[in-house]
Amino acid sequence: MSIPNNSPSAATRTGTAGTTVITNIASLVTNDPSLGDGSPIGLIQDAAVVIDGDRVVWVGESSKAPATDNAVDAGGRAVVPGFVDSHSHLVFAGDRTREFNARMSGRAYSAGGIRTTVAATRAATDAELSANVARYLAEALGQGTTTLETKSGYGLTVEDEARALRIARDHTDEVTYLGAHIVPPDHADDPAGYVALVTGGMLDACAPYARWIDVFCEKGAFDGDQARAILTAGRAKGLHPRIHANQLTYGPGVQLAVELDAASADHCTHLTDADVDALAHSDTVATLLPGAEFSTRAEWPDARRLLDAGATVALSTDCNPGSSFTSSVPFCIALAVRDMGMTPDEAVWSATAGGAKALRRTDIGRLTPGARADLALLDAPSHVHLAYRPGVPLVSSVWQRGERVR
Repeated sequence: MSIPNNSPSAATRTGTAGTTVITNIASLVTNDPSLGDGSPIGLIQDAAVVIDGDRVVWVGESSKAPATDNAVDAGGRAVVPGFVDSHSHLVFAGDRTREFNARMSGRAYSAGGIRTTVAATRAATDAELSANVARYLAEALGQGTTTLETKSGYGLTVEDEARALRIARDHTDEVTYLGAHIVPPDHADDPAGYVALVTGGMLDACAPYARWIDVFCEKGAFDGDQARAILTAGRAKGLHPRIHANQLTYGPGVQLAVELDAASADHCTHLTDADVDALAHSDTVATLLPGAEFSTRAEWPDARRLLDAGATVALSTDCNPGSSFTSSVPFCIALAVRDMGMTPDEAVWSATAGGAKALRRTDIGRLTPGARADLALLDAPSHVHLAYRPGVPLVSSVWQRGERVR
């Protein structure tokens, strides 16, 4: 779901009754190949969008736009669908600046640093955690993100995981139970007992607040057998699987994701040919998170290899305090184009329609009749500027559910 009305940005929302046309759009990304130039992004030049309520009801050339009750002049800007960030970790407290500084000074990244955030998150109040989530959601919204998934995973007790999900659900419906982030220090000598907790009492407490279940299938976290048990237990409770897979090393995560029909396998940095083939012949999306590689100086995922094989690719931020402390999808688009072999068109598609597929949504990530009216206006004539002008705040206006919120 989108960033909700109770975010700090709600005060900036403006709405108008009746139909509204946004006209004088230099170029419009629809993500419908039957429109415009016939490319996967369905690019329409000199375009207009008509909104009725929270839905898009018409797109096309500006000169052919139907009469509406209201009109907004885009001023020759480009328009893209609102970004769909399908992977983040926003329910946390504390700071890991020292860890980042040490890593930039030569220490390798490992899963162990998560324990620092766990301690700070357990000590924080509900109000502090909720304020943090609202802050980062508002930050993301200002950069064009209109739908954002977020996870638990920094509590790792029954009470703390359940409250993390309750807090997350106040801000988004795309909520993921990640009790299997790491084995916490208080279960270090009994990882099997922790898996039993994650699949038992913790799952019972958390399932009512979540849509998804996730597991960090990685050396230093959970192996393939443990991950299968956790995801299978979640699926039996009505939660759909997604998985942190193949980030730090080669491993079983991607194959397990495809086996269990996970919505996405996230990271996908270290892939065998069999992994790539499995993703290309499945409905599991390969979600790439270049902010993590940027912040850990790790090897970049090979998006070109996945795309050429026919896999569906999403781009997301992985916003978290340890390995990717960015909420900027435009930044991730620029990284993907510069260092992961993606074209600007592919990167924008993956950050919009690709993210929607990773959440198994058809109402977002596109600007076609019937889609939700989530869109971003860029202070540029083309979506290519998102990669062409990295680091520049190009998003000038954001519409969410048919209302101008920025």
